[in-house]
Amino acid sequence: MRRNYLYKYILSGAARSIVILSILTVIGCSDELETTSKTSLSSATVFSTEARIEGLANGLYKSLKTANLYSGYLILYGDLRAEDFVCRTENALTGGYVWSNTFTNTTGDIANTWGQLYAAVNNINTFIDGVSISNVISEAQKNHYLGEAYFLRGLAYYHLVTLYATPYTKDDGASKGIPLRLLAENSSEHNDLERSSVSDVYKQIIQDLDNAERLLPESYETNLLNTTRAHRNTAIALKTRVYLSKGEYTKVVDEAKKIVPQTAAPFSATSGVHSALQEDITTVFGGNYTTTESILSFPMTSSDTPLGVSLSETFYANRIDYVLNSSETGIISDKSWRENDRRRSFVVFNQNIGQNTLAKYKKVSPSVDYVPAIRYSEVLLNYAEASASTGNVALAVQLLQAVRHRSDDTYEFSADDLAAGQIISTIAKEKRIELLGEGLRANDILRKLETFPSKPTLSSMNPISVSPNDDNYIFPIPNSEIQTNSLINK
Repeated sequence: MRRNYLYKYILSGAARSIVILSILTVIGCSDELETTSKTSLSSATVFSTEARIEGLANGLYKSLKTANLYSGYLILYGDLRAEDFVCRTENALTGGYVWSNTFTNTTGDIANTWGQLYAAVNNINTFIDGVSISNVISEAQKNHYLGEAYFLRGLAYYHLVTLYATPYTKDDGASKGIPLRLLAENSSEHNDLERSSVSDVYKQIIQDLDNAERLLPESYETNLLNTTRAHRNTAIALKTRVYLSKGEYTKVVDEAKKIVPQTAAPFSATSGVHSALQEDITTVFGGNYTTTESILSFPMTSSDTPLGVSLSETFYANRIDYVLNSSETGIISDKSWRENDRRRSFVVFNQNIGQNTLAKYKKVSPSVDYVPAIRYSEVLLNYAEASASTGNVALAVQLLQAVRHRSDDTYEFSADDLAAGQIISTIAKEKRIELLGEGLRANDILRKLETFPSKPTLSSMNPISVSPNDDNYIFPIPNSEIQTNSLINK
């Protein structure tokens, strides 16, 4: 049967409602992305020109910028479940049930995130099929686009498996995971699909990222593209996170060495995009967003603002649904995070509400902060944990100190902090400080099989603690998927 190559969007899980989305095209050499409506395209023409294929490639990134994904909510969910934020409003629709760990399989956040991630996956699968048989672009360009598609599919499945499946580290991936949809779908014909094991999902993610590393370009011609489009080092950086989630520390080290070849500071990639820490972390947020530290970010502009509620509105101005936890359990109360640390500039006391707020995302009306997906400092801290876990404490210390001294150059860790039995906890604390509000905290709790703690509340929502054996330790499979996929619970 002939495939109908439309750029489509699945609204919820396997219940597929198909529409043609806008195609994005790159305008000359200006590095600006413009949305151009192409709703009259037919399946026979959608992959027929270089410009349309380029537009569809850009559209894959756009499909990950929907409201529950990298417009901001995906970042929220990665932080709200943990201990560093407190809910202050009564708006449960802005991640409130996720924050309190009281969600169910009918909670909108749970269903929408699942649906939008699988929508992105289906867009990517359709693109892979269409580009693979296209004869209007060169083999090199075809490989480039396929590399981007494999990377983005790996990223989407990583979020799905870490949100909705038992952590790999609990049983080496033996538990049931999520449906592994690898075929482009334009009907409900293949709605019924069993869940693959967690191990098999991770195998697919690694395969996609290995393919991406092999096919992606080493770099682009501008800093903007190096920040907003996947390149070879982007795939490598994400693999350090994926292998860390599996507890495969030796493989984290192997991947990290490719872009962190030094054994002492300063650390930087020496091939491809020369990723490195910036001298001042505040330049990474609020400037032009395209420093070499920003390995991948999702750009927002005045003509392409976040869907739903932005991170700046949620954390910093106007709404401020979540403030920083100022109790002793919050990271901002940790005495090792000194006042002269430049990262303290991201903690701002709001006089009007009498609370500390996160000021990493400050642009409102319009909300044009770029949303970070991967930073070089995360890679260094992933590498540090893996090095310590495999016995190379000396290297772990060098990597840890590089991140701390970038923002507090006179700080000295105690001998106890750096001892073999303690350094992993010290690295974990540094990660909470460095990556606060960037959506990574929940994954670290999950992979270590720790308990999501309770925390203070400033609203009527009452948070609960959740242990690895509790039902709400992971997101449940949404009811919308259960209703349309008869094999999901087989």
